[in-house]
Amino acid sequence: MRLGLRANWEQFSLLVAVNAFVGAEVGIERVLLPLLAEREFGIASRAAILSFIVSFGATKAIANLFAGRIGERWGRKKVLVTGWLFALPVPIAILFAPEWRWIVLANVLLGINQGLCWSTTVIMKIDLAGPRRRGLAMGLNEASGYLAVAAAAFGSGYVASSLGLRGSLFWIGESIAVAGLFVSAVFIRETLSHVHAEAREPLSSQHTADRSFAQILLLTSWKDRALFSVSQAGLVNNLNDGMAWGLLPLYFAAQGLSVERISLLAALYPAVWGTAQLVTGPLSDRTGRKWMIAFGMFVQAAGIMLMIKSTAFAGWSTASVLLGLGTAMVYPTLIAAVADVAHPAWRASAVGVYRLWRDGGYAIGALLAGGLADLFGIRWAIGVIGGLTFLSGLIVAVVMYEPMSPHNTE
Repeated sequence: MRLGLRANWEQFSLLVAVNAFVGAEVGIERVLLPLLAEREFGIASRAAILSFIVSFGATKAIANLFAGRIGERWGRKKVLVTGWLFALPVPIAILFAPEWRWIVLANVLLGINQGLCWSTTVIMKIDLAGPRRRGLAMGLNEASGYLAVAAAAFGSGYVASSLGLRGSLFWIGESIAVAGLFVSAVFIRETLSHVHAEAREPLSSQHTADRSFAQILLLTSWKDRALFSVSQAGLVNNLNDGMAWGLLPLYFAAQGLSVERISLLAALYPAVWGTAQLVTGPLSDRTGRKWMIAFGMFVQAAGIMLMIKSTAFAGWSTASVLLGLGTAMVYPTLIAAVADVAHPAWRASAVGVYRLWRDGGYAIGALLAGGLADLFGIRWAIGVIGGLTFLSGLIVAVVMYEPMSPHNTE
């Protein structure tokens, strides 16, 4: 088995396409579900509206954890195909939901789909890429996923003008789920043999291969300074993304914007995020991970604060660009940093633990942002999330060591 993007470009390209399906499946909700809650179900409480993100984030976080561990034991492809099976009933449940609880429960299934499928495509790409181009591999992976999120967010808003909110969610969502399942089941091949090949190479990690799952959990969450820094930054990154997903469409609607213009703003942020990762991912292979992550969190914080300072479409667009650029600096670099530190024998489990913390940020962010918005207003809630994002960047700057350094023995 040969490692590297060039040696495995066919399978890598297919996995990029599969991840685009995964991103599009969740992207259709970024504009339409908050508006559906207000307009069809008459829900006024921001915390109640964001409950669908809580159920999504909590289940996705747990699914991430199991995706890595099960993938090491049963194989990556089985986990990927299983994840798509959970996506099939989601659009049907949304189409026929008689009350908001159905939407919340449907997002439990969507969280399982996203956790199993996105985690597995990430892990399989790391398996194929080998140690020298992880940043590039993750940049390509996350770019495909979040450009698809942007396209689905933008397209679903316009399709909704003719099919309605529910019809748009059903037809686009079900088509994506069927396509993702077909490609994964028929064309994707197992990558565990590449893991075994990399594990035989010398100096594949600063850590030993012999680790229990409890040790991996503690190491990734707390004991290793780089992995702790990465985990908390991932959590805060998705905390502010959960806020952007749940509150910003409502914030823009309150400013009098149409669904089409809200869709444009909702798509701009992940579009910049997705595109810029094609640069930031490989750039981190050359410049290192630590400062790319720290400055990315600072840029995100600046974008969030500009969001509440602006009063016109141009200002909100600029804020969306900054938020997307900062997230692009952080997202592929965080996963590459985990792969730098973890041994190939337990790398999938470490990625799962990191993604547990990262996607737990969706649930925490939805609870925090919804509660603050109900108590103090949406603008105040957005500002608090921006402050937490800046603080996370400071933690990375002070605590994290550079995981790419060959002289580091942390």
